[in-house]
Amino acid sequence: MAQRIIDLSISIDADVPSDPPMARPKVTYLDHGQTFGRLQAFFPGLTPDRLPDGATWAIEKVELTTHNGTHLDAPWHFHPTMNHALVAGGERAATIDEIPLDWCFRPGVKLDFRHLPDGHVATATEVEAELARIGHVLKPLDIVLVNTAAGGRYGAPDYLDAGCGMGREATLWLTSRGVRVVGTDAWSWDAPFAATAKRFAETDDASLIWEGHKAGREIGYCHLEKLHNLELLPATGFTVACFPVKIRAASAGWTRAVAILDD
Repeated sequence: MAQRIIDLSISIDADVPSDPPMARPKVTYLDHGQTFGRLQAFFPGLTPDRLPDGATWAIEKVELTTHNGTHLDAPWHFHPTMNHALVAGGERAATIDEIPLDWCFRPGVKLDFRHLPDGHVATATEVEAELARIGHVLKPLDIVLVNTAAGGRYGAPDYLDAGCGMGREATLWLTSRGVRVVGTDAWSWDAPFAATAKRFAETDDASLIWEGHKAGREIGYCHLEKLHNLELLPATGFTVACFPVKIRAASAGWTRAVAILDD
């Protein structure tokens, strides 16, 4: 059976407003005519005319955080401890190099929440209703992807404020059923900060801040952020591969997330 691969990842791009200004990546491009000195350092006496077309190598210098581009967040990002709902007193939160790779290659499920307004906090009831609509019963370690309105706004100035977020209740509903990797095409698993800041100003309730992330304190889980092309996926019938780059003791790792479909 032929397989089709759908790229679920965005590019590392310094010119796209995919992060707040202070957190955007920086990329310096050095082309084949700018790196001769680097090669000559290995081969004294070499001159450019002795190379095909006088060309050396192209390289890029990149300044990133582990949360630029499409990435997988580890429980360590959310809180220093995790699994308080499973272990008395909890335990140290896992870093990205400690995440079981078995979590990262699993059947995928897509929840279509594009109709929910920007800033909305999705509930467990809405998750249940969408699963019922697509006729899927969750299995442990299913990878649940949330298609929000943000996916269609990637590259636009309002991307950071677009799409719904997943609240504490919805997150725990998923993780209590054995889900350990989830994902969103929005900037954050939680509702956009602008919407949360408004709710916090109105209520002075700090528990609203990063509530979906902080659910990882109760049950450790990972989430993918800044996914892409989720609208191309069916609701079920695909496999997600999202192995993170192995960075020692880090809170996240970049991933070339893809969906694999049997055609």
